[in-house]
Amino acid sequence: MARSTAGPIDLRSDTVTRPSPQMRQAMADALVGDDVYSEDPTINMLQERVAGILGKEAALFVPSGVMGNQLCVRTHTRPGDEVLIHELGHILNYEGGSAAALAGVQLRPLRGEHGQFDPADVTDAIRPAQEHFAHSRLVCFENTHNRAGGTVWSLPRMRAVAEQAREHGLAVHLDGARLWNAHVATGVPLNAYCALVDSVSVCFSKGLGAPVGSVIAGSAEFIREARFHRKKYGGAMRQVGILGAACLYGLDHNIERLADDHRNAHILADRLRGVEGISIPHRVESNIVMLELADRGVTAADVVQALAAEGVLVGPVDRTRVRFVTHMDVDHEQAESAGEIAASVIGAMH
Repeated sequence: MARSTAGPIDLRSDTVTRPSPQMRQAMADALVGDDVYSEDPTINMLQERVAGILGKEAALFVPSGVMGNQLCVRTHTRPGDEVLIHELGHILNYEGGSAAALAGVQLRPLRGEHGQFDPADVTDAIRPAQEHFAHSRLVCFENTHNRAGGTVWSLPRMRAVAEQAREHGLAVHLDGARLWNAHVATGVPLNAYCALVDSVSVCFSKGLGAPVGSVIAGSAEFIREARFHRKKYGGAMRQVGILGAACLYGLDHNIERLADDHRNAHILADRLRGVEGISIPHRVESNIVMLELADRGVTAADVVQALAAEGVLVGPVDRTRVRFVTHMDVDHEQAESAGEIAASVIGAMH
């Protein structure tokens, strides 16, 4: 259930949510211990539960989605290797160059509509086994795909790409920061997606409303190695069950309600489609609406500023695109209001 908020309707990201009173109580009541010694009972419970939900042998709590992805990249690769990823992928565009800085790997961008690529794209991108070239080691999915407007990889397409990658000896990682959204949008079980990949990261501080936290999952051997890298990356923490309790609360109470966010995204999209000179370049399949402004002759920065003045906060993506993200702190009425305001304001801009 959305909580009423004073101030603007904040649609910049689903990371702006705040823990509910019930989630805060769960955090206050959490049993804790020293997780560096693997003695935090709440974190141990969270890791075991997430591993079971995702169908993996083991899991590891990490402070952020970026760290989760980067630990998986580091564990799958060696310095000088190459990772194949969509050109709009989060790991490539929004993680501060950390794959190069921390793992010493290069990222090779693949093209494709809606943040997705085909098995042939993977085959074509794999480097020949010659001394001139980096070793192709890893393929990365992102589901749902942030920069592509929250679009969802279908299970058959993911399977075809993963099988092609493995035929060539590549590992497969899934950036599943919003995998909960993909599951709710399609009904595909979480473990069905994860069965196709060697490692997966999932985030609790977006749609599930926790203040902090992600979990990575894979084989027991993979997680042992990732835990070693987590220490090097500064991600080993102590009485972190306070955060783990928020994640467990999100699992128990906030997954199925993601359908409300998806419905609210469609409400926004419906209001915006009627504005001349703007378009929605990606299918609206989850909780993200991307708006293209080029034909309207206005910039993203102008729109962000104009909407903020009317009490609606959105995020710029590039010079001509803005992003609306629905979440648990925006209810049906606020989505309706934000859509009407945005359509009116943008429609009046020249």
